[in-house]
Amino acid sequence: MAVEQIDTLVVGGGQAGIAMSEHLGRCGVAHLVLERHRIAERWRSERWDSLVANGPAWHDRFPNMEFDGLDPFSFAPKERIADYFEAYARQVKAPVRCGVEVRHVERAAGGFRVETSQGVVACRNLVAATGPFQKPLIPEVVPESLGILQVHSTGYRNPDQLPAGAVMVVGSGASGSQIADELLRAGRRVYLAVGPHGRPPIRYRGKDFVWWLGVLGEWDARTVKAGMEHITIAVSGAHGGRTVDFREFAARGMTLLGRAGAVTGSVMAIADDLQRNVAGGDAHYFGVLDGADAYVAAHGLDLPEEPGARAMLPDPECLTDPLRALDLKAAGIGAIVWATGFAMDYGWLPVGRYDPKGRPMHDRGVSEVPGLYFLGLPWLSRRASPFIWGVWHDAEYLAGHIAARGQGFPLAG
Repeated sequence: MAVEQIDTLVVGGGQAGIAMSEHLGRCGVAHLVLERHRIAERWRSERWDSLVANGPAWHDRFPNMEFDGLDPFSFAPKERIADYFEAYARQVKAPVRCGVEVRHVERAAGGFRVETSQGVVACRNLVAATGPFQKPLIPEVVPESLGILQVHSTGYRNPDQLPAGAVMVVGSGASGSQIADELLRAGRRVYLAVGPHGRPPIRYRGKDFVWWLGVLGEWDARTVKAGMEHITIAVSGAHGGRTVDFREFAARGMTLLGRAGAVTGSVMAIADDLQRNVAGGDAHYFGVLDGADAYVAAHGLDLPEEPGARAMLPDPECLTDPLRALDLKAAGIGAIVWATGFAMDYGWLPVGRYDPKGRPMHDRGVSEVPGLYFLGLPWLSRRASPFIWGVWHDAEYLAGHIAARGQGFPLAG
């Protein structure tokens, strides 16, 4: 079989791959995008049914196309987001080839030799644009012998999917908090294991939280603040956008827990950190309010004060006297939803260097291996890097770097 040659190969046809294609096209770089399923597949098949974007439509998009027929201050449903990226790919004439899986990459004369499900491709440059959501993580702490259904948030679809009984949700970031809220609204008994988190106000003084993070310089932060390395962000665009409030969840009947631990028999150990984790989330919340108020004062903005935003509900009993253990069987838990994040999986790309957690080593997406690039990863260049508008700007930088290398073809092999 003949070896196909292309100057630059982009692996992944999600938001990162489409952004990369747009900027490569602008730079006149011949390229091809390979996607193993459909464009933006994860938005279609690896998210729950009711998922919407966490940011408003005016923000969670690329600069050169708005959502057609969508209120810019609303939160786009996942299907609309996937359709948006398909339409954007057509608009920029992205050369996307769907249904092609990249199986193995190795260095070759002048570039890389890429084995795919449809043959071999030789390229000078390769951009890994597969993003951070690659390998769902489920801690192996609950034995299968208990007969409890365990599903990662990528496999959760809706409350009716789960067996009867109470549900435990592990993880309090955007996915965990939204899924727990949905289950509670569906009449389920819900236990939520709350880890370290930040929880910005969804709106404050008439502005969306994404606007505040922008003017306060949070999106452009280059490094993680000390102590924030393992912090998830609890934010929700559901129901028109609501500030995640764990006290409010508890007031509606949810039981808050510390982090989930080992299981002995049917009893799960619960870490003694719930109060600390909730307090940390509160500190983040008030930090955003304080920063916003200071910005308004410094710039003389005419934005209405919002004193009610600082009111907190009383601490529920599950917070003042938290459980240190939970008998899963006695609590009637029939399912556990693990909203515990992902590991990266670059088994198909055994070139370059990776840290002990499998994360690629790079400088703003540029590998030490000539011609190898990464895109769409957390903190690639700044806090905004894994998000829709942030990845677009990172792609612009990488395209310029690639274009500066010049064009030409590697040797076939």
